[in-house]
Amino acid sequence: MGPVCWHKKQNRKLVYNKKIAFAAACTGMLVFGMTIVTLGSLANELKEKFSLDNYDSGTLFSILPFGLIIGSVIFGPIADRYGYRNLMVLAAIGIFIGFEGISYSGNLGLLRAFILLFGVSAGIINGVTNSIVVDLSDEHKGPNLSILGIFFGLGALGMPLLLSVLITRMSSLQVLAGMGWVTLLAGIIFIFIQFPPAKQTEGRVKVEWGKLIKPILLLISFFLFFQSSLESIITNWTTIYIGSRQLMSESWALVALSIHMLGTVLMRVITGTLMRKASQVGILWLCLFLLLLGVLLMQLGTNSYIVIAGLFLSGAGVSGGFPVMLGFVGHHFPSISATAISFVFVVALIGNMLINYLTGVLIQQYGVGYLPIICYFAIAVMVLFFYFIVKKLNQENN
Repeated sequence: MGPVCWHKKQNRKLVYNKKIAFAAACTGMLVFGMTIVTLGSLANELKEKFSLDNYDSGTLFSILPFGLIIGSVIFGPIADRYGYRNLMVLAAIGIFIGFEGISYSGNLGLLRAFILLFGVSAGIINGVTNSIVVDLSDEHKGPNLSILGIFFGLGALGMPLLLSVLITRMSSLQVLAGMGWVTLLAGIIFIFIQFPPAKQTEGRVKVEWGKLIKPILLLISFFLFFQSSLESIITNWTTIYIGSRQLMSESWALVALSIHMLGTVLMRVITGTLMRKASQVGILWLCLFLLLLGVLLMQLGTNSYIVIAGLFLSGAGVSGGFPVMLGFVGHHFPSISATAISFVFVVALIGNMLINYLTGVLIQQYGVGYLPIICYFAIAVMVLFFYFIVKKLNQENN
């Protein structure tokens, strides 16, 4: 059986095929995976092209998270009122313009504007693709979201690989421009696909705060506040931490980080297929255990093989947070699912930015050796929030 119970749902105006809509969502998530690692891959080339110092470079790259937050804020209420197709098309076109603008802009001010547009469009397509899968899934929301997450991993792993293969023939910026046309093609295809219909068919775009702000959504949001930040902390600081322990070279540390992402992808394959009928609560407890074990091995490992194993396990450990939690959101807020997911993503992105900033301050003050302690703290808080989430779910089921 596929990731969703495939069938055609027909009324007077709409023929809507779940299989095609799900494939389109996966394509959008693949695009998002590629976009989210793009600026990091182009950092050195952009610094050289615009003669940026470290401060200017850092300021430039900080625009992307703000764009992601803006996109995450606006997509939910619009999707619930008007549906998904136009947002998918516009987001793909925005990413295309962002790709081309970043590739060919000769003005720093314009470059910043293109990065902002790029971030807003990426935030929209991330939120919309997750919301589409939630609406498509009658049961198995978590497993279906895990399958969607596989495509994020493929995009995030594939873009650096593509750059490494083509870099001998063209510049990274030329590769980026070519990928922009692929994104535009995806946007054109989205025009002809029917997605789940709008859930609010009358009136203006509005946020129904009375339906939205409930304890279960706040608990989920703050769980993902720390989940998102922990994912980013591991990605941003692990290579420096490994280098400080002198267990492997810088090039091997980058390979180890790719193995971390591989752990995420493989665990999502398992939870999205082999463990489709397993308890989502049980899966997330398993993921939290693997995450803790992975960080322990990264800290206590005495050779490169143990550290790499720790990174693989930590990758598997972070795989479950968003699919399981977004599945819970879709189950509890079916009439405003996109708006609820929008709220959750905004909180998660704020956590990502805030905790990463604080991590940088702490590491600057006390050294990168404190990285595992920061990770343990985040895991402990996630366990605490998840305990209360499970307790709330049990109360509702009784």
